[in-house]
Amino acid sequence: MPRFLIILSIVYIILAIYGFQGFKTIVKNPWAQIIYGLVFFGAWLNLMIRVYYYAPGDGIRGKISVAGGVFFSFLLLGLVFGIFLLLEDVVRLVVFGYNKFTGLTETQTTFFPSRRKFVSGIAMGIAALPFGALLYGMYKGKYNYKVLKYELEFDDLPDAFDGYQITQISDVHSGSFDNRDKVAYGIDLINKQKSDVILFTGDMVNDKTIEMEPWADLFATLQAKDGKFSILGNHDYGDYTSWPSDEAKTKNLEDLKNLQKNIGFDLLLDSHRYLEKDGEKIALLGVENWGRGGFKKAGDLEKAKQGIAKEDFKILMSHDPSHWEDVVINDEYHFHLTLSGHTHGMQFGVEIPGWIKWSPVKWRYKYWAGIYEELGQFINVNRGFGFIGYPGRVGIWPEISVITLKKKGLT
Repeated sequence: MPRFLIILSIVYIILAIYGFQGFKTIVKNPWAQIIYGLVFFGAWLNLMIRVYYYAPGDGIRGKISVAGGVFFSFLLLGLVFGIFLLLEDVVRLVVFGYNKFTGLTETQTTFFPSRRKFVSGIAMGIAALPFGALLYGMYKGKYNYKVLKYELEFDDLPDAFDGYQITQISDVHSGSFDNRDKVAYGIDLINKQKSDVILFTGDMVNDKTIEMEPWADLFATLQAKDGKFSILGNHDYGDYTSWPSDEAKTKNLEDLKNLQKNIGFDLLLDSHRYLEKDGEKIALLGVENWGRGGFKKAGDLEKAKQGIAKEDFKILMSHDPSHWEDVVINDEYHFHLTLSGHTHGMQFGVEIPGWIKWSPVKWRYKYWAGIYEELGQFINVNRGFGFIGYPGRVGIWPEISVITLKKKGLT
């Protein structure tokens, strides 16, 4: 068993036992107490069993995903509950010390009355909020598809492309899907947008091409009159799982490329195409994954640019938004619109349009969800169609981006 999991289990058990003491002050029914203890223990045991029987060759996002999500939901419940109870115990300890020092008995002091039951009730109520949200995110949130529409204006957009509509999807992570009807609903929602072109910005699988095979027929039904184009994301290379040989890993990537072709996607590998309309054109470029830090830096923007002119209107597909921040916006070519994904918005956060947009992922990525503009260039960071790791979404819902290009000055 991994060392970190042993440490996490110890912390979890301590929190469970500590929280159980608080729960007993609220609920006196012994059967309810037994159920509370069994549920906490069961969440831990379920994860341990799945980890024990987990085969690394199955990929890092296998059957332990749901078990891990339930476990961490209970861990968070115990953590929030435990913090409140710990603070109460600290206060009670201070009171006890004060009473000993002054010679007062507990019945003589009224400044710190006994309130363990009250605090336990408040703590449990507050702890239940994130706990319930995480469970809801696993049950409903992960397929709560949202169509987000944007309209972007450009001075130099070719006239023929005024009103041109793009649907962007990203981060499918097909190895995490577990509900065919829900995925089919999402695919249908994409088609209902009736966009001119569909652009997919990487991470079709978690680790292996076989993850996409059960869903290939659904994604093959995606339709757009100017075609479907795609790029690779960091997960598509198979870097996060074990392989019997380098040849097997290479074959997996080739299989994925062929699968994308078979379902109708034109995969851009540091290359470009021109989209044409009424005698005018815009350049569509796609690079392989390029990410800051420990992520693969395979993307070659210079290679993708070969054959296009500086004055061309350009749309770039690049999976990781750090590429836009570190390389693209400072390039001598002006990339009017870049489409990225990768962050998932961490699948957890709070978004109220016009008021708040927050997720812990903002501490890692400056550009993490939605439209941003720098130096007259735009980027859309798609929140992702699928999910990975935590098998759900809370507040940051799966996204279908619909972007309409407009020419300034045209009505």
